[in-house]
Amino acid sequence: MVVLPQPVTLDNHISLIPTYKPVPVLTSHSIPVVNLTDPEAKTRIVKACEEFGFFKVVNHGVRPELMTRLEQEAIGFFALPQSLKNRAGPPEPYGYGNKRIGPNGDVGWIEYILLNANPQLSSPKTSTVFRQTPQIFREAVEEYMKEIKEVSYKVLEMVAEELGIEPRDTLSKMLRDEKSDSCLRLNHYPAAEEEAEKMVKVGFGEHTDPQIISVLRSNNTAGLQICVKDGSWVAVPPDHSSFFINVGDALQVMTNGRFKSVKHRVLADTRRSRISMIYFGGPPLSEKIAPLPCLVPEQDDWLYKEFTWSQYKSSAYKSKLGDYRLGLFEKQPLLTHKTIV
Repeated sequence: MVVLPQPVTLDNHISLIPTYKPVPVLTSHSIPVVNLTDPEAKTRIVKACEEFGFFKVVNHGVRPELMTRLEQEAIGFFALPQSLKNRAGPPEPYGYGNKRIGPNGDVGWIEYILLNANPQLSSPKTSTVFRQTPQIFREAVEEYMKEIKEVSYKVLEMVAEELGIEPRDTLSKMLRDEKSDSCLRLNHYPAAEEEAEKMVKVGFGEHTDPQIISVLRSNNTAGLQICVKDGSWVAVPPDHSSFFINVGDALQVMTNGRFKSVKHRVLADTRRSRISMIYFGGPPLSEKIAPLPCLVPEQDDWLYKEFTWSQYKSSAYKSKLGDYRLGLFEKQPLLTHKTIV
């Protein structure tokens, strides 16, 4: 793990931000698309989670005006003078952040707000974010979160039905719990000048999401990429009217690796800025995470050790962005000793 020895003013050290060459864009039909009103939706969701760990959702039921209003309010916040935005930072972990991603030296061409999605809990930095904005901003956040949570519950309950997990709310109740450790992240990736040899700046470096499920919506600016099974990176065509669902590390563990937590990243666009909002659905801190007994009855077949969400979250916070965090929680295969004659 590499830790920056002292705070760095990245506006004066832009060279610290990594760059990549752009990759070919997948055609839209290459990304799994699930219509939530389709009778076959639950089957399509499970197949997408197994093959990609990622899929696009249409006919999701979230009102378009809610998505548009939150996007506009986010744009208004990010347009504030830097001195006002800085009052809500640095994130601990909630609040405003600028180019620094986490405490371990990761950087990107990004500024963001991280908000607790649980109205029962608050933080000083979250309160400061709302003090810098009109009341309508808080209202937009609360209304959006109410509807986006319903999407996540519906998706997880469809997963449970298709996999034969009983009761049906085994997964979704972790997010419904009043102590659910969930959050909402609003990202702003400013337009970036093209680097030498057509390289582009990294907005958010490659990583997986540690929670159970992530629900992402963005404006129509490209930049999101996912890593597929053969290790190649493919670009995801943007769609401001739809949501993109990521399998998180916790869900990979609960399905004993049947679902894969998708590695993804965002590259900055050279022509226009990108705004994204992501709901990260996490369980309560005390929740035990392990392969579900109904899917893997014998503990000898578990690929992962049991851990609490608090333990995993703490471990993830201490890691670099691109680290394989689940490695610390994988069970080591039993060695068989053969008698040599």
